Amino acid sequence: MNIMDFNVKKLAADAGTFLSRAVQFTEEKLGQAEKTELDAHLENLLSKAECTKIWTEKIMKQTEILLQPNPNARIEEFVYEKLDRKAPSRVNNPELLGQYMIDAGTEFGPGTAYGNALIKCGETQKRIGTADRELIQTSALNFLTPLRNFIEGDYKTIAKERKLLQNKRLDLDAAKTRLKKAKAAETRSSSEQELRITQSEFDRQAEITRLLLEGISSTHAHHLRCLNDFVEAQMTYYAQCYQYMLDLQKQLGSFPTNYLSNNNQNSGTPMPSALSNVIGPSAMASPSSLVITSPNLNDLKESSGSRKARVLYDYDAANSSELSLLADEVITVFSVVGMDSDWLMGERGNQKGKVPITYLELLN
Repeated sequence: MNIMDFNVKKLAADAGTFLSRAVQFTEEKLGQAEKTELDAHLENLLSKAECTKIWTEKIMKQTEILLQPNPNARIEEFVYEKLDRKAPSRVNNPELLGQYMIDAGTEFGPGTAYGNALIKCGETQKRIGTADRELIQTSALNFLTPLRNFIEGDYKTIAKERKLLQNKRLDLDAAKTRLKKAKAAETRSSSEQELRITQSEFDRQAEITRLLLEGISSTHAHHLRCLNDFVEAQMTYYAQCYQYMLDLQKQLGSFPTNYLSNNNQNSGTPMPSALSNVIGPSAMASPSSLVITSPNLNDLKESSGSRKARVLYDYDAANSSELSLLADEVITVFSVVGMDSDWLMGERGNQKGKVPITYLELLN
């Protein structure tokens, strides 16, 4: 027998097997043939494996979206991964925002309160961007990669053996059907021999599939360890971000927020940021209705004398009629007839201008 004859016979046998399985499957669907049921334990393992696969895919996909919200960037990373090449490094959103803030602060002037604050915020945003990059790398290595390995490795092997088990079951049930239809003694003997062989092959494949499926419990244990790594990575990231913002808040403590109207005219007294955290949103919405004064300041307003006052917060003059202030400096203040109740006249050497009373503490 030459190789060509052997291949022809093999193809004919495979075609016969395929046809037999197709007929058996169709008759089962039509209720015209009996079906061998898998034992309850094996069915439970198959269901557990399928459930694990479905939820692992969903968790993996949503984690990728969480770590990289840009779909185009995810596609690019996927292509580079399939090509077994390293994706080019790109600036992330916090880093880009941080650079814009630094550039703007530099142009406005690092010596100004706003420019200095922008630079400090920009540096913090860039640190957050670095922490974000570390979170993505750690999560991809310790969490996403093991999940993907299960989907693309272990579960593919399980699916392959499960399909083979299905084919062996169809062969077994087809052999049972032929045995029932056999009438001649010789045909019946041949059918019984076929049934024994197909039953043995089915039992062997069922055992192989069962052993693979029982490994799902180990997979769950491994994924649990990976989940703990992911939680730890997130915890580190959020702790870093919290510390960065806490440090930034302390650095910005000397930069009060000025409440100005749209036409850049003063609408009441500028309010320090420390006070804005204490008052409610209704008061914030109408700053002109909020007058913060101390009894000493009221006394000063009613008198014609001058007093020394300590500056509580830095203040940048909005126009030439105002006097810029530095925290902790001591200036002379006095009232002027007709001046808004929220302001006093301040004097430092030969410099003079209006100052907001909420930035002052009168000295005895």
